[in-house]
Amino acid sequence: MGTSKRGKASLLFEDPPLILSAASVVGKKEGEGPLGKYFDRIEMDSMLGKRTWEEAESELQTRTARLAIEKSGLDKEEIRYYFGGDLLAQLIATSFGSMDLEFPMFGLYGACSTMGEGLQLGSMTVAGDFADRVLVTASSHFASAEKQFRFPLEYGNQRPLSATWTVTGCGAVVLGKGGGGSPLARVAGITTGKIVDMDFKDSMNMGAAMAMAALDTIVTNFKDLGVDERYYDRIITGDLGTVGRRLLLDYLLKAGHDIESRYMDCGIEIFDGSTQDTHAGGSGCGCSAAVLCGYILPRIQQGEWKRVLFMPTGALLSTVSFNEGKSVPGIAHGVVLERMDEGRK
Repeated sequence: MGTSKRGKASLLFEDPPLILSAASVVGKKEGEGPLGKYFDRIEMDSMLGKRTWEEAESELQTRTARLAIEKSGLDKEEIRYYFGGDLLAQLIATSFGSMDLEFPMFGLYGACSTMGEGLQLGSMTVAGDFADRVLVTASSHFASAEKQFRFPLEYGNQRPLSATWTVTGCGAVVLGKGGGGSPLARVAGITTGKIVDMDFKDSMNMGAAMAMAALDTIVTNFKDLGVDERYYDRIITGDLGTVGRRLLLDYLLKAGHDIESRYMDCGIEIFDGSTQDTHAGGSGCGCSAAVLCGYILPRIQQGEWKRVLFMPTGALLSTVSFNEGKSVPGIAHGVVLERMDEGRK
């Protein structure tokens, strides 16, 4: 396989890596949302039979990874590398969750953009002939994230309307050159995002913090590939929510790009804001990962969408940086997904 460098931050794969399988596992609240019927499994026990929230998230990753491998029809030994990440300090959900899988593992942190980062690195690994097949996962859990970044659940703190609700969920895909079954899509190209810092300091409004990073990656993708919004059937961000969505659309329009008719945001789609009290929408590594695996990839495979720019977004803060008064920088990683029979540009 080979690659073609495009512009400052993009690659097109001459022989695109394939998404051989995908699995999505979510919690009870996510299962009650508008996309509930599309996920592979809905876990009614938010503890997943474990003692702590962190152990529960690790179990979530393990179950989702095993399901993706099972759906691929491959033996575990046929997968060379594991790319995974989460929101917790030192990636403990991933390290403990992947331990029993015994794969050579790359732990990734891109905040809520981690699934995009994993898809990019996994695709480059396959395209560069460093592995025939790799596994990519990303997870989050409402309770473990609240415990780390905000307040203990017992505190019962009020959340502003700009805040998002961390998704309890995980998505996993097997990427490869080919194999049994019918691939869901191919990774035609990538646009790697850069850190964009607007000196925004409200951790309860991360959609606004990430919106300009999404803007930057979209514009870079268009410029690098020599296309515009009409090239895609859907442009999909990770978890900008209702606040970040409006900012992104308004600023893109000022830049000469009207994407509203083909735009969607995973954080808005996964919950019903009017009935589920999730305020601005969903967030977390598991948000875009689960929506990708449960909802987006099947639509590409079925031909409803022929080409999608999938772009998870991340707010790069920690409890330390926030408590020290630092801003909340954003990042967004773009992945060009195509239906298997779609012609190349």
